[in-house]
Amino acid sequence: MAAAWPGSGSREPADPGARNRYADLLRVLAIGLVVFGHWLLTSISYRGGLLSGASVMAAIGWSGWATLLFQVMPVFFLVGGYANALSWTRHQAGGATRAQWVRHRGIRLLRPTTVFVAAVVTAVAAGRLLGADPAELALAAWGVALQLWFLPVFLLLIALTPALHAAHRRWGFAVPALLALGAAGVDAGLLGARLPGIGYANYLLVWGTMHQWGFAWQDGTLTRRGPAGWRWRPWALAACGAVALGGLLAWGPFGVNMVGTAGGRANNTIPPSVALLAFAAVQAGLLIAAEPAMSRLLAGGRLWRAVSWLNARVLTVYLWHMVPVVLVAVALYPAGVLGQPAVGSADWWTLRVAWIAALAVVLVPAAVFLARFERPLRRPAPAPGPSPLGAAVLAAGIAAAGVALTRIAISGFAPDGSVAADPVLAYGGGVLLTFLAGRLRPGRAARSLATISEPLPSPPQRPTYAEREING
Repeated sequence: MAAAWPGSGSREPADPGARNRYADLLRVLAIGLVVFGHWLLTSISYRGGLLSGASVMAAIGWSGWATLLFQVMPVFFLVGGYANALSWTRHQAGGATRAQWVRHRGIRLLRPTTVFVAAVVTAVAAGRLLGADPAELALAAWGVALQLWFLPVFLLLIALTPALHAAHRRWGFAVPALLALGAAGVDAGLLGARLPGIGYANYLLVWGTMHQWGFAWQDGTLTRRGPAGWRWRPWALAACGAVALGGLLAWGPFGVNMVGTAGGRANNTIPPSVALLAFAAVQAGLLIAAEPAMSRLLAGGRLWRAVSWLNARVLTVYLWHMVPVVLVAVALYPAGVLGQPAVGSADWWTLRVAWIAALAVVLVPAAVFLARFERPLRRPAPAPGPSPLGAAVLAAGIAAAGVALTRIAISGFAPDGSVAADPVLAYGGGVLLTFLAGRLRPGRAARSLATISEPLPSPPQRPTYAEREING
């Protein structure tokens, strides 16, 4: 058996097929691009004794085209759908209830997030007591909260996974097709009829469509070979997405910028648009088509150990990667260590190397230390069984935590220069309810989640969508 990657605290699984190594690689590469893109396009200025920061995309004309490379959030939802489908089917085969599984997955997401929230709230409170400028404090606390938007969306998809996966098994590709049609209808209502508030639905419809593609990838529906032995469906997904994206960009109100808006065109991410969904179809199709070749590269132990070690720290890196921006800015800009050349100039691009290197020096050791909170608890509290009370408390906890994280992502941790107490307390209450739900009359016959981490034989059930297609 191969030795553990340094610092991982574990060895390779005895069954190498227990994980999709390529899915883990995609997650690692995606987080790398997210971090690099945020660091590259964040510009700090120090004038009049005050620090400020902004995105440089408006000042760099071609940056919209660069988003075709840096927009990788669809990869997180694609891989997340794959992982959720795999986890849910395994736990379901072991006798776990929906509430047990949702709580188990929710806690894995909320545990490192709670550490992050507690640390930032403590830092904001300390800064306020030490006399930090309220405007600077509000900006810094907003900058480190931007990435939290992903968490409530993914928490919602976790809660819906048992139902959505059941729909996938019954109706297959009809489910993401219906979600995509719904997203197009929302865009029509938002951009055409100007219906207020309707755009929020696309956070579920657009990202949920990608999540469903992950289901189809996991059970082979999307990768099954045709009569000629060719895995044509990923290519078909990419081709359909390319045709749709081309039409939407040429004749629709959408711009090529896939992380925001420019030139008066519709925003593709706030809320996510059907154009972003078409782009995601191209991206997902091409990445899944590349799986056989990339999986062969990952067959070697050294590369896989590196990917496995990095993959165990993905959420930690995602949560904390903007904190070094604040720390380095506070330490180096007022001291004059880093200059402030014009954005987009040759000097500015040269200085980006030192800027990113300084941020990496701060993030890497912090991520190595903080990743311990990303690991599952060794002895989880009893999960809720069929008790309606436990399930209701769990739903309330997940909902409260998700809504609170949404508010923090929009307004930051300190919109007026002081800790935003209401969303922070609501988040804490939601987390507490999620943990307590496992202690409310757990079903005695329910198997502990800790004992069903390995795949178990599935009970007899109706054929899946993929099986019905294979069997005619």
